[in-house]
Amino acid sequence: MTTAQSDLLLEIGVEELPASFVDGALKALPELFKKRLGELRLAYTSLEALGTPRRLAVIVKDMALWQPDLSEDMTGPPTKAAFKDGVPTKAAEAFAQKLGVAVSELRRVETPKGEYLVGTRKEKGRAATELLPEMLASIVPAIPFRKSMRWGAGDATFGRPIQWIVALLGGDIIDVSVAGVKSGRETFGHRFLGAQNGRSAKVTIPNAGVYTDTLRAAHVIVDPKERAKLMEERLHEAAKATGGHLIEDAFLVDENLSLVEEPHVVTGSFAAEYLELPERVILEVAKGHQRYFGVRSADNKLLAKYLSVVNTAENVPNIVRGNDRVMRARLSDAQFFYREDLKIPLADRRKKLDGIVFQKRLGTMLAKAERVERLARELGLLLMLPEPTLMAAASGAHLAKCDLVSLMVGEFPELQGEMGRAYALAQGVSADVADVILTHYQPKGAGDAVAPTDAGALVAMADRLDTLAGCFAIGLSPTGAADPYALRRACLGVLRTMLDRGFDLKLSDAFHAAYDGFSMKLDLSRDALAQKLGEFFTERLRGLMNDKLPTDVVNSTLAVAANRPLDARARAQAVQELDAATRARVGEVFKRATNIASGAPAGAPEAPPAGAHASETLVFESFVGMKERLEQLTQGGKYSEAFGEVAGFAPKLHQYFLDVFVMTDDVAVRENRLRLMRAISETCGTLARFDLLGEG
Repeated sequence: MTTAQSDLLLEIGVEELPASFVDGALKALPELFKKRLGELRLAYTSLEALGTPRRLAVIVKDMALWQPDLSEDMTGPPTKAAFKDGVPTKAAEAFAQKLGVAVSELRRVETPKGEYLVGTRKEKGRAATELLPEMLASIVPAIPFRKSMRWGAGDATFGRPIQWIVALLGGDIIDVSVAGVKSGRETFGHRFLGAQNGRSAKVTIPNAGVYTDTLRAAHVIVDPKERAKLMEERLHEAAKATGGHLIEDAFLVDENLSLVEEPHVVTGSFAAEYLELPERVILEVAKGHQRYFGVRSADNKLLAKYLSVVNTAENVPNIVRGNDRVMRARLSDAQFFYREDLKIPLADRRKKLDGIVFQKRLGTMLAKAERVERLARELGLLLMLPEPTLMAAASGAHLAKCDLVSLMVGEFPELQGEMGRAYALAQGVSADVADVILTHYQPKGAGDAVAPTDAGALVAMADRLDTLAGCFAIGLSPTGAADPYALRRACLGVLRTMLDRGFDLKLSDAFHAAYDGFSMKLDLSRDALAQKLGEFFTERLRGLMNDKLPTDVVNSTLAVAANRPLDARARAQAVQELDAATRARVGEVFKRATNIASGAPAGAPEAPPAGAHASETLVFESFVGMKERLEQLTQGGKYSEAFGEVAGFAPKLHQYFLDVFVMTDDVAVRENRLRLMRAISETCGTLARFDLLGEG
């Protein structure tokens, strides 16, 4: 056996793949290779997936050229099934045959489950060159695509027709054949740059180690990270050349990354008259349809310029003329929509919402808008927010959905809220109300901020709570992976808004207020809905808190305070201040107290008799004093001090269990001790379920 190593390269050349296909394949390929190489016992130092629209590749660095010899023990059938009257059964013979040994070489080994046969499987290591052809050929069809194609007369399928395959181990070709295409060392460079006779130039890869360098010389940047870095550098250079700076957009970088093999940037422009449009409209036209980047001036104003990432910079004037023509047409349409929309006051559009069905059993968008307006005020009253905030929320909610029936949002649905705000401001609506129209959609995702004002946050919560209450009440709660109304996301939006804005609101009150807004018959009662939604919210809240807090801390506090998310978080943060070892000790002693307390009779505990053990007297007196302090601290929200009291009491309780036998034969003494355990468990249990601390 040798320890020699070499780099392995597999490149699959294809007709242009859609960007999403490239991204998906590059995510899947590393795991496919790791799994196959692990099965073959071929060690390596690292592997990397590379790709462009015309190729998918993997480079495995320092891969072993030989498998190590194998020698491993394997457990077979139970001895009683392997032999009958001392004669090997078919089970024993089959196991021996599987290992390639005689039955006499099998051993009897005692295990917790009984006596079993054990044998040693030995296998001589083979050369990687013998193993790789089959492995590589099996990986190619295993690459997942959202939709695959068949081509030619064969049955092979792939994201797009396979044109060539490069398979090298060091400088040697690995013989692979897929879909009638045989492997070699020839690939193709950029389709246009350096092309010969109108076709991509053939490029020879001498060995796997120089793959990326060789293709780079042929104008193909096969490493996505390198391609992204080059693209961003050229975008910033082009923006600077216009006298402005780039409007950075990670989405556009990702989208363009898998559309080009070598990124080039061309600068286009549009008529200054289109700058009358809201900035977001112009950027959406550029982004949504053409994947262009915007540019701002030094004083942060949008310039009448855009940047386009292209695969070749040949004949730039032609490219720019074509791009400008498309941008002009799209912006002209947007300008028409904008001017026409402004002719109608935003509030006058509200009645048209009656023509849009929100959900067939829950009514129209107008009915929903009316419920949201009412609910926003109800939530504000529950939170005791000032009247100006309630008025801004109600006014914003009244207009929040009106832009859904505008021409612009009809063409660009992603601009809902944006256009409502723009039209409201243009028609004299105050900025605080106009901002509610925009921000009530926040947060749109996990990385998005919540609404930045209390008024906007109220409408954001009301909108989501209305959807949640209505859908749950008619049996449309999420099941498994199915969540067509995005109720999980809506729930997280409500919780994040409450936590980030500091809204100390009881969820049950919010659910009841939302339920009361529906005039139609619902399947669930008011209380049944609150219970079901409460369970749903608790699990989402658990997930949010588990991101930053230990599991036992979260479980212990949600068990008593899930109905008030802000309060639950405050309790959890205070419990977390106790170190893990202390939490485990507290959890252990309170678990015992809680278990014992389950058999306690009714009534309050009395002081132990004069002759009681000192530990019993100490625990009783400490508990009486602690109970009063806990009530005061809890009412004041001083949870850190309250949990500190409990942590200080726990060692006394622990010593009590060592010194005192609770379940004594004396009935009166036993029952009083049980009452004390119950009182301790119930009193401390109003803070948190301490018996859950220390559990994973």
